[in-house]
Amino acid sequence: MRICVFGAGAIGGHLAARLALRGAEVSVVARGDNLRAMGERGITLRAPDGTFAARPRAAAAAAELGSQDAVLVTVKAPALPAAAEAIQPLLGPETPVVFVTNGIPWWYFDREGGPREGTRLPLVDPGDAIRTAIGTARTIGGVVWSACTVTEPGTVHVQTPQSRLVLGELDGRVTPRLEALAAAIGDTDAMRGEATPDIRTAVWTKLLNNLTNGPACLLTRQDMKTTFSDPVVLRSALTVMREGLALAAALGRPIPGDSESRILRSVGVAHKPSILQDSEAGRPLEFDALLTQPLDLAREAGVPMPVLELLVAMARQATGHRAPA
Repeated sequence: MRICVFGAGAIGGHLAARLALRGAEVSVVARGDNLRAMGERGITLRAPDGTFAARPRAAAAAAELGSQDAVLVTVKAPALPAAAEAIQPLLGPETPVVFVTNGIPWWYFDREGGPREGTRLPLVDPGDAIRTAIGTARTIGGVVWSACTVTEPGTVHVQTPQSRLVLGELDGRVTPRLEALAAAIGDTDAMRGEATPDIRTAVWTKLLNNLTNGPACLLTRQDMKTTFSDPVVLRSALTVMREGLALAAALGRPIPGDSESRILRSVGVAHKPSILQDSEAGRPLEFDALLTQPLDLAREAGVPMPVLELLVAMARQATGHRAPA
């Protein structure tokens, strides 16, 4: 299976290495020092299950690689419109595109069959750039659970012993292409690919974690374990979790299970959320997809989220991130 990972940062590098180790014919589109390192020595993966070396083909542009059986887009939300145009040379007539993203995705209300069917989200897809370039028929949603960091060019450090990539068709079908992609990712404790009939619930399950740890860690400039060692900060995170649960339920996606236990597990990890890593590196922040869009949906649905709103406003000031006009 020919699979291109477009955007080989921490998550992209981790997925590319796992795919290559599973026997897929993997290529990556990267840039700068990361591209040079991958071209010279491949990807070094340092994870709880071992240290591995993978040698995907590395390229600076999609045109060097040709059409693929599947494309995994792992760039951050602000870069998606440009990525959607850049991946065109990778697309054959039937090539699916998996958007492995955080936050509310651009396709959220497409092919869901609900009262807001087809509603556009210009905050996360300005001018319908992604929709026009890719379309919904090719699109597969992706939600990744993996705490990882690029420690040096071409080297990815994975902190979590169990990682998952959850994949879902927008209309809820479990299709052959979905099952093939999940199988290519693997079925081990270290990395598991899962085909789900409900990708939107998977989006919300991950987003709840982003809402609780992102704004708080942007303010403290610390990892999750340090940030939430203060019981006052932890209580605010639990309140944000409840606010997020109420919004998910109002949008028809009640989250099953004990979400408070889930956050108590995640806040014990000494890992900086990706939005804090991006802030420290001077990269564009996924502010709108992760934080602004959920708050906009909450206002439209009449769901109060005062604690999240306060934390986001302060995080916006702390990072100099302007509110949308």
